[in-house]
Amino acid sequence: MKTPQKICEMEREETEFRKLSEKEIALLEKNGNRAVNWADILIEPDLDLTNIVNVRFKGAVAICSGVVLRDIPGGLGGLTIRRGSRIENVASVEFEPESMHGVGVMVAVLDETGSRNVPIYPGLSSQMATLMARDPKWLECRLNPTIRDFIDSRATPAEIGEGAVIINSGPLKNVSVGREVVIDGAARLTNGSVINNASPGKCFTRIGSGVEAADFILEDARLESKAAIFKCYVGQGVEISHGFSAQESLFFANSTMENGESHALLAGPYTVSMHKGTLLIGCQTSFMNAGSTTNQSNHMYKLGPVHWGLLERGVKTASGSYLMLGAKIGAFSLLMGSHKTHPDSSEFPFSYLFGDERGATVVVPAVMLRSCGLLRDEMKWPNRDRRLKRKLPLYDKITFDVLNPFTVDTMLKAIHTIEDLLTRPADDDLFMRYKGMKFTRAALERAKNLYNLAIFKYMSVVLEDENIPEGDGENPDEWLDLGGLIMPRRYLDRIREAEGIAEAEEICAEAYARYDELQKEWVARRFDEWWRQHETHIKVNAEKFDEMVEEDRHQYLQMLARETEMLAL
Repeated sequence: MKTPQKICEMEREETEFRKLSEKEIALLEKNGNRAVNWADILIEPDLDLTNIVNVRFKGAVAICSGVVLRDIPGGLGGLTIRRGSRIENVASVEFEPESMHGVGVMVAVLDETGSRNVPIYPGLSSQMATLMARDPKWLECRLNPTIRDFIDSRATPAEIGEGAVIINSGPLKNVSVGREVVIDGAARLTNGSVINNASPGKCFTRIGSGVEAADFILEDARLESKAAIFKCYVGQGVEISHGFSAQESLFFANSTMENGESHALLAGPYTVSMHKGTLLIGCQTSFMNAGSTTNQSNHMYKLGPVHWGLLERGVKTASGSYLMLGAKIGAFSLLMGSHKTHPDSSEFPFSYLFGDERGATVVVPAVMLRSCGLLRDEMKWPNRDRRLKRKLPLYDKITFDVLNPFTVDTMLKAIHTIEDLLTRPADDDLFMRYKGMKFTRAALERAKNLYNLAIFKYMSVVLEDENIPEGDGENPDEWLDLGGLIMPRRYLDRIREAEGIAEAEEICAEAYARYDELQKEWVARRFDEWWRQHETHIKVNAEKFDEMVEEDRHQYLQMLARETEMLAL
């Protein structure tokens, strides 16, 4: 067991602790307190001992002034209790000297067999987690010499932070609790860190009634109403509640999870699952909305749960949708029905994907571009950023643009693929097949037009004078989505060569800060002579795109009005 001197070693610069006098021990015992050894208890000189009632001390404890400790029958020991904190009606609060409080726990995301483990630590970003999981050799080979020292440097203290409140809860064992954090009614918390990085008075972090958690980090996030998490990182602005259960999962900025469950999920920014019966397993998501009873399958009962998949940003799933992994679903697509042929629709963003009666995937490319919901999504995400009012350090770097170099480049490539497909005859069932997916000729022809309109719309937004700037003769970068951050691949190459996590995060921050500049550079290099010859069409086609979206909105509102009239009293 740690000695009191060891516990308080870091605090001695800011405060002086002393041992209890015989008179003070007598007062504490009169108030129902007991200790295995009163010599293990250190206090600040001005501590009000009348605020300590019915507590069993069973190890070294350092107590600052302004602390309230009441009704802790199971024991309290091995920690520092900071100024102004309050612990009442709690089964026990204990720390073991060797505990890391969840820091360094390895989480087996995507592939449940553990071949893509991600170590969790305070400040883990969606970008670093994505790279560790998607490129495990980077972690194993490049970072391995330094990762342990880095994780050790992020260790959280064995303490209850200043102004923290822990009430009406079950046992806490090896759980570091940050400044101003509230834990009210938790069932059991084991081996974790509950962290608040917000400005004073703006704490978002909270754990509510019935929550169970083990081997976890909760950072500027909330667990409420019987949520259960095991081996998880829950990041900034995330809310998990209403009995949602999660194992071996990572959750990043502003995700909301209720009622359902997850396993081996890498939930990038703004992943939303609200319904009972929904299982997200073995996949990566971002800006996702999961319909009720959405399900994935990652276990073929041959080599274990080794299959995993990728739902690119903005994917929505309809009620009852099923996806057999591995699979890769293109950005901003809608998944409906049952899909059992391991589809890869990443070449066709903004699509509807229907599962037919045999589980094959029928793709209607580009049709989501007509939806007024895309514009609504792009506007609502920044407005719903729970991190901003708290003045937090923003760990996850997020690009909110729906039309960006990643999605636009994919559409440019899709146009060429569609042109090639249209030169081929359809099969006997009138479908055209490509990479296991089925298309109709009419859908491909319409998609070509929709993709063109969207690209013109993108140029109208990015180009100030609707003139494509002259390129510098360099080949255009390929762009990618790294955990919500849209950036050129050359930045990913630099990250892979970084000497450590800190340097890798700096490169991500640079790509985020230079997004507008790099995007214009890409436009100058990417758009060829055909597009330059059609610069005069940018405005008119952008207007056609806007008119198409507005027509969809108008039709939707008309339909909504008819429904309202039908349902009126």
